[in-house]
Amino acid sequence: MPGTPGTPQAARKVSDAPSPRRLLSTEKVYEGRIWDVVSDSFQLSDSGDALTRDYIDHPGAVAVLPMNEAGEILLLKQYRHPVGMDLWEIPAGLLDVEGENFVVGAARELAEEADLAAGTWNVLADFFNSPGSSSEAIRIYLARGLVEVPHHERHERTDEEAEIEFHWIALDDAVAAVLEGKLHNPSAVVGILAAAAARADGFARLRPADAPWPAHPSQR
Repeated sequence: MPGTPGTPQAARKVSDAPSPRRLLSTEKVYEGRIWDVVSDSFQLSDSGDALTRDYIDHPGAVAVLPMNEAGEILLLKQYRHPVGMDLWEIPAGLLDVEGENFVVGAARELAEEADLAAGTWNVLADFFNSPGSSSEAIRIYLARGLVEVPHHERHERTDEEAEIEFHWIALDDAVAAVLEGKLHNPSAVVGILAAAAARADGFARLRPADAPWPAHPSQR
């Protein structure tokens, strides 16, 4: 039947899409060390009133869920000052190198934060971290076929990253931690739940690492 739940036709009905609106003005109201705040005035329709929204103009980010041959995933514990907590996360970082390929950026973050390289890459999920207040788009990769980066090639971690702790955990245990409210980092939560869903068919339906990413700021 048309529109039956679970069919490709039903899935197409809930696909996010660009929605251009008339931009009346844009102004950078704050220039930060890492990202800026922009104020835009726009109209929802040709006859509508002008609306103004301030938001973080963000370069986007990538995150990596490393999975070993036993099906365990790697989590990193790191202090996050805005929330004043040690959070269990997955390797992640800004796409702040101009012109850098997305998966190359992800591989860089995996090496810098986890001392790992991967032979197999797939896209797990794409999402906006806080679409009401930021343009930040995040892509999460599943990284398998892991090998350790040689000691003499490892990145020297500083500041908060110098305190990073590693923990390998079974995927099912990570899912339980999410559902019990023990994990709060958005990339970790999305990546863990996406990996658990993708495991049902042996990860066969995951997109390739070079799949288009039209939601990233550089592609819009």
